[in-house]
Amino acid sequence: MQFGLQASVVGGKTGGLMDWSVNNSYKNLKDMEPKSVMDVALIPIMEPIDGAPGTSDKADHTTKPRKKTMTSIYLKFFETTSDGKNRKCKFCGQSYSISTATGNLGRHLSNRHPGYDKSDDSVSTPVSQPIVVKKPQTQVKASRVDFDHLNWLLTKWLILASLPPSTFEEKWLSNSFKFLNPNVHIWSSEKFQAVLNEVFKSMREDIRCMLANVTSKVSITLEFWTSYQQIFYMSVSCQWVDEQWSFHRLLLDISRVPSPYGSSEIYQTLTKVLKLYTLESRVLSCTHDNSTNAFHAYHTLKEDLASQKPNPFCYVPCAAHALSSVIDDGLRSTKSVIAKIREFALEINSSSEMIEEFNQLTTTYQEGNWKFPLDVSARWSGTYQMLDIVRKASKTMEAIIRKHDETLGRLLLNSTEKNAINLIHTYLEPFYKTTNDICTNKLPTVGLVLFFMDHISETIAACRESRHSPDWLKNAAIDMGTKVRCYNDQVSNIFTYMTAILDPRIKIELIPESLNLENYLEEARSHFVRNYSTTHFSSMATSYGSTQELEDGGNNNVSFAEEIARKRRRATMGTATDELTQYLSEPTAPIPTDVLEWWKVNSTRYPRLSVMARDFLAVQATSMAPEDLFCTKGDEVERAKQSIPYSSIQCVLCIRSWIESGMKLKYKSTEIDYERLMELAGVGEDVAGCSEKKHK
Repeated sequence: MQFGLQASVVGGKTGGLMDWSVNNSYKNLKDMEPKSVMDVALIPIMEPIDGAPGTSDKADHTTKPRKKTMTSIYLKFFETTSDGKNRKCKFCGQSYSISTATGNLGRHLSNRHPGYDKSDDSVSTPVSQPIVVKKPQTQVKASRVDFDHLNWLLTKWLILASLPPSTFEEKWLSNSFKFLNPNVHIWSSEKFQAVLNEVFKSMREDIRCMLANVTSKVSITLEFWTSYQQIFYMSVSCQWVDEQWSFHRLLLDISRVPSPYGSSEIYQTLTKVLKLYTLESRVLSCTHDNSTNAFHAYHTLKEDLASQKPNPFCYVPCAAHALSSVIDDGLRSTKSVIAKIREFALEINSSSEMIEEFNQLTTTYQEGNWKFPLDVSARWSGTYQMLDIVRKASKTMEAIIRKHDETLGRLLLNSTEKNAINLIHTYLEPFYKTTNDICTNKLPTVGLVLFFMDHISETIAACRESRHSPDWLKNAAIDMGTKVRCYNDQVSNIFTYMTAILDPRIKIELIPESLNLENYLEEARSHFVRNYSTTHFSSMATSYGSTQELEDGGNNNVSFAEEIARKRRRATMGTATDELTQYLSEPTAPIPTDVLEWWKVNSTRYPRLSVMARDFLAVQATSMAPEDLFCTKGDEVERAKQSIPYSSIQCVLCIRSWIESGMKLKYKSTEIDYERLMELAGVGEDVAGCSEKKHK
């Protein structure tokens, strides 16, 4: 039996793409039940494998003599390890399990070592000879199915590397494949694009079905950028907390915002995305990058949603963008000095000798251990490391610069510059710790971020009022304070208040003073009663009663007194405000507490309040992952946004995001099983080994 994977594009439409053949009779995927590729067991046509039917109708591939012949041909190029569990290739040393089919070993030899059967039986280290590049000899005529497998592997590489399909128009890339096998056929860029379009449609439909089953409110986040083609884009992401208290984040779309890129165009583009996923009535909040046009578009959307439903809709300014802007103000006076330190770090990274010198000198001067290459990015993580070098390894830096005076002498810092860097390092250290905590936190809730921003406000105020701060630093602190107050003014509303107090680590005790208004608490109670009352959640009360019965093991012989006590407990729980009062009266949870895990454990105690918490804890404090803004990871994200043309950017970035969130790549409802493809390709010892263990 043989299975083939074939794709074709006719007239710009994808039809019959990826047809599976069984004994030379073809079926279209539409005629098949949706199933994974593993179910149909992709097998490339190379050599017959252990009695499986081959490609010829005349040959009897199930006979034992044929199997023995294969074994004697391939096994002489492998040696069994001392433990008897693996075989090692004598050419390259790659290991395979002892149970690996001999056909797979033969495929390894054909793919990796063309002409292997012309070599001596004993493989040893060759004597140095002139290098002669020979055209690889193909032992078996390559079949189309192998090349389609290769094309699907390249498709995933294209997606995960965030590259456009035009990548495969590069002549030397195709030549590299032809060097391995002159018959190799790589799909055209048009065909890759057609496949990406179909994969995008199939996976997007899965997301629509997934979101249709979400029972809680959702939040949306928006990001904007302009590409190298001068096209203005908006990414729309969706977040929610499911019934098992797991947090979910999904990229919904990468949309082009039409000219003139104003609030009206942003609003219309966003509305189309929400309607596509039928989210208009379930959106609770919108977090974006604080741009003026996005802010105006939010207000238009809020008015539109208010006319359709009575439920609230709130705006949250992005704390990450606000904090980044505040830090930039703090660094303004020392940018020229930081540029010199960055140039020094670049020189160190580019020379292995200097890296060795740096490590030796830091050991001598006891200036700590340093990881190379040094982070020299222009993002906050890289900039802070530049400050760190002067603060913690100044002797080493000076010694290296003096040793290489001709090339690095211009980078030597004077005492005034060193003093300025030390001051700004001390001042900005709380900012670095804040961004580091936000970036590494599993779920940086609105309450936690507001708690950090309140500490930032106090740090700025202390610097501004200190007698020891130089004028240039005080002036920077004044500008920084203005931006923080602007953020606080935008973020202070009843909805962020409710979101903050539903974080059990924050509650009212740690909420910022600017947000802790007495009337907000009463408004929160009113909102709770109005939207999460007993009448709306009668099923929750039933569930609560069922929980009590389960705790008794289903025992119906409960005392009369206990029955009365339970009725009173349920009556108490039925009063909505009592749940909120009881929750707020208890001590706050420690800061390291996993918020969602806390609510999962305590949801039976607060059946209605926990429903409200599920809605509001999905509200995002930042419009993007904080590490994408503050850390070097953001450089990779930015490169992907800038390197892909309009024709491919939506498909490539959306599919990549969906795969990284755990979804399987699908083509017309059929899952592409890449582990199986890798196993069939005979590459990836770990992949093959894991797969064999599963089969055992």
